Amino acid sequence: MGKGIRMVKGWHGWLGTFNGVVLITMAVLPLAALVVWALARRRRGSDVAALRMSLAEVGIVYGTVPWVWMIMLPGDQAGVVSGRVSLVPLRDLLTIVADGGPLTATVQVVGNLLVFAALGFFAPLRFAALASVPRILLLAAACSVLVEGAQYVLRLDRVSSVDDVLLNAAGAGLAALASRRWWRAADETPARRGEPAPAPAPGR
Repeated sequence: MGKGIRMVKGWHGWLGTFNGVVLITMAVLPLAALVVWALARRRRGSDVAALRMSLAEVGIVYGTVPWVWMIMLPGDQAGVVSGRVSLVPLRDLLTIVADGGPLTATVQVVGNLLVFAALGFFAPLRFAALASVPRILLLAAACSVLVEGAQYVLRLDRVSSVDDVLLNAAGAGLAALASRRWWRAADETPARRGEPAPAPAPGR
């Protein structure tokens, strides 16, 4: 860790490198926890429901922004080379396996699965309209298309690949399945049903 911190120097080191993004994400974890607590305190209703909703809101942001940030980092030839597109499903994955081996392919696949995993896990807990695996898949796919399109338009020296879209959506769908057991509990909260939260009991 100490070596990693020494390698991160200047604004570019913190904001424009994978190491910098990882370190910033770790550093703001206590702040994220504080925001969850503050949001829960401001909400009326049961403590468990308020905490769940607050955790879902912060979790979506905290678990998604760093990944999107990292995949939007420009490559060495950003702004120089034109955007590249790969629209043949599974071609990039097969190329990675052939060129980098199973380990490289595994890291690449897992990384892509995690990009919108937090969105898939927490969004159904916060928004009743998204409490559906197909809807989460569509949402994650749409978000991934936007990111891949931005990479192409901004000429970030990255390949805008259909495989990334498929993996990003699949990761969100798997995460949604993992949180499915808590969807019903979330549906029972007043805010999710569109009902006013009960007023707090008057102090004695």
